[in-house]
Amino acid sequence: MKHKYIRTCWLAIFAALFITGCSKILDENPRSIFTPDYFKTDAGVKGGITALYGHLRLMYGNGYFINANQVSTDEHTWGQNSDGNVKNLDFSGVGVIDPASSNTGIVWGAAFPAINTASGVIENGAAVGVVESLIAEARFFRAFDYFLLVQTFGGVPLDLGGGELKFNTSTVRTSKRNTVPEVYTKAIFPDLLLAAEQLPDVGRVTGGVTKTAARLFLAKAYLTYGWWLQNPNSIPTYPEAARTDPDGHDATWYFQQAYDVATTAIANPASFGLQPTFYDVNNGPNDRNNESVLYADHTEKSSIYNGGDLGYSGGGFGTDNFAHWFEQWNYTNIRSSTSSTSWAAVSSVQRAATQPLGRPWTMIAPPHGVFTKTFADKTNDSRYDGTFVTRYRSNWKEAGIAANQMYNANYLPVSNGDVILTFLNTDVGGVDYSNSIYNSNVGAGVLPGRADFVIEPKAFSRICYPGNWKMGPYRTDNNGGLGQPNGSLTRPYVAAKFSELFFIAAEAAVKGAVTKGVAGAYANDGSARGLINIIRARAGKWRWDNGGNVAKVQDNSVALIAATPAAIDINYILAERSREYFGEGYRWLDLVRTQKWSELSSSFEIAGKTNPNDWKDHTIGTVTRTITPAHYLRPIPQSQLDGMDMSTEEKRAYQNPGY
Repeated sequence: MKHKYIRTCWLAIFAALFITGCSKILDENPRSIFTPDYFKTDAGVKGGITALYGHLRLMYGNGYFINANQVSTDEHTWGQNSDGNVKNLDFSGVGVIDPASSNTGIVWGAAFPAINTASGVIENGAAVGVVESLIAEARFFRAFDYFLLVQTFGGVPLDLGGGELKFNTSTVRTSKRNTVPEVYTKAIFPDLLLAAEQLPDVGRVTGGVTKTAARLFLAKAYLTYGWWLQNPNSIPTYPEAARTDPDGHDATWYFQQAYDVATTAIANPASFGLQPTFYDVNNGPNDRNNESVLYADHTEKSSIYNGGDLGYSGGGFGTDNFAHWFEQWNYTNIRSSTSSTSWAAVSSVQRAATQPLGRPWTMIAPPHGVFTKTFADKTNDSRYDGTFVTRYRSNWKEAGIAANQMYNANYLPVSNGDVILTFLNTDVGGVDYSNSIYNSNVGAGVLPGRADFVIEPKAFSRICYPGNWKMGPYRTDNNGGLGQPNGSLTRPYVAAKFSELFFIAAEAAVKGAVTKGVAGAYANDGSARGLINIIRARAGKWRWDNGGNVAKVQDNSVALIAATPAAIDINYILAERSREYFGEGYRWLDLVRTQKWSELSSSFEIAGKTNPNDWKDHTIGTVTRTITPAHYLRPIPQSQLDGMDMSTEEKRAYQNPGY
C-alpha cells in the first residue's frame, strides 16, 4: 500500500494523550508523528486511540466529503458557485467523475492511516497493560473505517504491508485488494462484535464510543452486507466475487442479525435516547445531546483543538468543519432600501455566525422534489421547519448600522430582526418577480401588502434556496455583533444518531426479518411501521417554530402516525430517512446500499436549469442524470495508483471498472 496512506509514522494531526483519573474530556496534545516504538508504551497506545477520534474530522465536517455523499442524489445537485469539484459528481452532463480530482478519495486518505493506527493499538495494547475496553475503542474505529471504505470502493486491502489486519512498520508500494465478503467477515464483523461486547454503556470520555455505537454500526453493516448478498438490481462488485458468504449465511440471515442487534440497542439505550423534539436534536445550544452516538468534535476555545481557524478559514481538505457552507446560498446579496420613495439599496441581511446564517458558498442546491415531495407536509411534521431556513431576518444593527428602520417590499418599513425574505411553503400565484421597483437583488418577488420579499417553491433555483439550518454555526462569543462567520464551525459534526437504529431495524423488517415486540422506553410492536412511527411521532411534536422565531407547543404525533402507510416499503423508509437526515451526508450511501440511486435520482426539476448566474431565471427545467451500475463504486484515487510500484496493467486491474 502506498506509503502516502499507510505508513509507520503517521503524521497525526491530533495524536495525543488522554487525561486520566476523573476527567471526562479528551485532552488533545498535538504530536507530529507516531513511531512503532511509541506504540510499545502505555502513553503511545492511548495517544493512538485519541488520534482515532481526531481522524473523524478529516471526513465529518469536511465540505468535499459531504458533497461526495450528497450531490447527484435526490437531495442535491450543483449550485451557483460550484466548480468541477462538485459538478463532476453530479452525472448531469456538466462534468465527468475523475479519480484525480473529484474528491471521492477523502475517505481513502483518512481511513487507511487510522486503520493502521488502530492495528498498532490492538497489537500492543494488552502488552503494555491497557484495559480491554480501551482496545475495543480501536477495534470500533478499525471496523468503522473499513465499513466506510467497502461501501465506497468495494473490496479494499486488509494487508497494509505487515499481513492481514497487522500493524505495518515498513514502506510498502504494492497492494492487493480483498473482496467485499472478506472485508466484512474478516475485519468489520469480528471487530464490531468484540467492540459491542467490551465497550462500556457510557463513554469513558465525553463523546467516547460505547456499546450502543458498536451495535449501531454492527447492525448497519449486517444490513448493508445483506443487501450486497441479495443484489436485487445486479449491480457489479469489484474485485469480482461470488455473492456468497464465506460463513455460509444468506442475505435473510444478515437482515435478521441487523434487526436483532438494532432492536436490542433500542431496548437497552443506556445513556442514549431520542430528544423530545426534532428541533432539540440539531439546536446549537443543545449540541452533544444524548441522541448523538458518534461525532467529530470541535470547540470555539482554541483553533488548535477546534481543528480549524476560529476567525477565517479558507476551507479545504483538513480538519475544518465547513460542510454547512456548501448548503447555504448567498443571502448577503439581499437588499432593502434606506428610502421610502426611491430604491436606495443597502445590505440588510449580513453574514453572521448564527445558526440560520453563517458563511455562504452555494455549492449544492436542493431540487424541487425535496420541497414538493419529501417535505410535502410542512404543517404537521416539524422536520421541514427544523431543517431549513425559510425566513431571512435583518441584522444591520449587529453590523454597526445605526438606522432604526429601513424599507423593503412595497416600501413597507422593517426593523432590525424583521423578516426580509421568505421562502414560501407553497406556490401562491400573483407574485411579482420583476424587481422593477423594489429590487431584492436576488430575484425574489413581491406580494401586495407584505413587507418581506417572497420566493415560491417553483422558483427555488441553483442560486436561491432555503439553507440548511441544522448544520449552521453556533458560537457564544458573538458579543452582540456578527461574530466570526468566516471561521471554521466550532460545533461537533454528528456522524451517527440513536434515531438511526429505528430506521435500520425497520429496513431489516421490510427485507424479511422476523419481527418481535420491542420493550423499554421506546416500546412498539417491532414492525417496520411500529418502528418508523416512533420517529414520526417525535416529528409531530413542536416546541419552537424556526420560521416564526417563536415558541410553538403543539403535538401532531397522532396525525403523523395516522398518515403512515399500512404497508411500509423501502422507498418509504428512504423518504423518511431523507426527512430525518436531509443534507447530513447519509444520502448517497443510503441509495447505493438499497440500489435505489438511479431510480430516485436520475431525473429532477429545478428553476434556472442551466443558467446559474441569472437571479431572475425562474423557469423550471427537468434535468436528467446518467448513472450507470459502475458508478455505484467510487474510483480509487489516482494519487494512490501513481504512488504504487506496480505495472500499468496491475494498476489498471486495481482500479474499479469504468474509471
